[in-house]
Formats: sequence, structure tokens, C-alpha cells
Amino acid sequence: MQRRVRAVLVTPNNTTLLIKRIRPGIAPYWVIVGGKIEPTDASPKEALLREVREEIAGEAEIVSLLHTIETDDERQDFYLATVDKWSFEDRTGPEFSQAGRGEYFLEEIPLTTEALDAINLLPQEIAAVLRKAVERGDLLAAR
Repeated sequence: MQRRVRAVLVTPNNTTLLIKRIRPGIAPYWVIVGGKIEPTDASPKEALLREVREEIAGEAEIVSLLHTIETDDERQDFYLATVDKWSFEDRTGPEFSQAGRGEYFLEEIPLTTEALDAINLLPQEIAAVLRKAVERGDLLAAR
């Protein structure tokens, strides 16, 4: 089973950082920062911190496990985390230089239901979880 970790990153601006993906022949969509747990990662949390460094050149502070999505062949753990500084221009993730993967843009999305409803955040299950967490005020409480 493939294991992935993702970070719902809450910024000091009460936004979250999402990666907008633009690929030929597919409508734009947004994903949460993160990726595969590698054999060299000491733990899922260490993998998540590595992914944040690679994808946005940022240092996150993990708050808690927010949600898990599991299918027959993949498990994704979504963590709530805070981040104060990042530099998308300084990212180092190998996926950014692979031909044919499309374009990547880092966007700050306000933590409001209106802003989340205005984007195609995938997977849809996590979009619903985030919407409910925003309604309850759970995400902003992380700061």
C-alpha cells in the first residue's frame, strides 16, 4: 500500500497554502502540499516536514492529524500544521522538473467556505472535511 502525507498549512494571514495544478487536457485543480513517505523517512511526520521543505521551501509545525483517506492501494494522512515562512521559488521537489507533469502554482486560499467552494480541491473528500473544519473554526484555532 502506498502511504502519503499531506499538510493543511495555516498561515499567519488565516489562509492555507495550496498548489494549483494545470495539466494539458484537464481542468485546473488544487492539491494539498505533501507526497509519498520514502523508505528513508524516519516517520510519517518526518516525511511530511521533508515534503513541505521540498515543495514550498518552508518549515511547518505539525499540530495534529486532521483526517485519513484510505483506499485499497493508498493511505493519505492529512495533518493540520502551521507555517510562517515559505518560498515557492526555492522549492526543490523532483516532480517540479519532470517533463509532462504540467504547471504548479502556490496559492494562498482564505480559510472561508466561500473560498474553498470556489476551487476544485482534490480529493473531494478532503475538500468536504476542510469545509466542515472551517465552519467549526477548527483550522484558525491552530494559530
